[in-house]
Amino acid sequence: MKTKLGLLYGGKSAEHQVSLQTALAVIKALDLDKFEIHPIYINVEGQWVKGPQLSEPVENVQALAFSQGNQLSPLSLAPALFQAEPQAAAPLDVIFPLLHGPNGEDGTVQGLLELLNLPYVGNGVLASAAGMDKVMMKNVFAQAGLAQVDYVAFIKSEWEKGADDAYSKVEAELGYPCFVKPANLGSSVGISKCTNRTELAAAFAEAFQFDRKVIIEEGVVAREIEIAVLGNDAPECSVAGEIVPKKDFYDYKAKYEDGDTALIIPADITEDEYLELKEMAVQAFKALDCSGLVRADFFLTKEGKLLINEVNTMPGFTPFSMFPLLWKHTGLEYPQLIERLVQLAIERHTEKQNIKYTF
Repeated sequence: MKTKLGLLYGGKSAEHQVSLQTALAVIKALDLDKFEIHPIYINVEGQWVKGPQLSEPVENVQALAFSQGNQLSPLSLAPALFQAEPQAAAPLDVIFPLLHGPNGEDGTVQGLLELLNLPYVGNGVLASAAGMDKVMMKNVFAQAGLAQVDYVAFIKSEWEKGADDAYSKVEAELGYPCFVKPANLGSSVGISKCTNRTELAAAFAEAFQFDRKVIIEEGVVAREIEIAVLGNDAPECSVAGEIVPKKDFYDYKAKYEDGDTALIIPADITEDEYLELKEMAVQAFKALDCSGLVRADFFLTKEGKLLINEVNTMPGFTPFSMFPLLWKHTGLEYPQLIERLVQLAIERHTEKQNIKYTF
């Protein structure tokens, strides 16, 4: 029997367009002999719209949903719980949340799917929330003893009450250059590199447009090395890759618009550096209690020191994104990678059904 797979994409997030790219790529890669594909689009206002079951690949996932025009209640994904006649609508076997950023990658949708008791691909509530919030993530990494760059964080009200005090703290503890980022966002949206106070003030204003909390990180001269992690309780690592941006840093335009970045796979690192990279990536994966997939990003200094930068709990997932490319070079092709993630979701969900909730 085919697996009934619900693809959840779009989302109320600044990374909405990235999610559409991901969904289109996954739909084109899925084997229609193995999967029954049910697209579910979330528009930028947060409305859920169900598209028709797919019988062939499509070119526009956004138009696909609106062509059907059926606004969907998320509760209807679990008909046995919320419909008067549950037999009238068979539930989906697995949900694949192809969502990036807040309201999708941050534990909110994962919490809903947990309440509905539906299997879903990727990380759970805790790992998604902590992985989305860069401040919480770095606090967990610090507790786990993982080496990383120095950082400070502010909420918007602190900055509004004392902007100069915030800038002085950054200068005293980190110095220049530094990077200002929204705490809860990905795809390099809202990130600025600062070399003086004028740039720092502009960067704070920019980042606070996207979140109520910002993180400022020490700038380091280092190579950007990434590795992909796959699994549940026994995670495995891919080969390593290196990002070589032709600009100052790997911003949104370099990632998705200009193509102005070189991806080198495998990265030119020593065997000892690779083994340490894998060990740190798995340690980060377990520290956040991750499941399914993670892309772990590192800095490698010229002195050979590895510093973890962050993990991405739903990394870019087109065939040309780093996560799938790393697995392709490790021997796992894109369609098989998707199938493996669905299998991991089912395995994790099955294990959870054995948990006792009464005593």
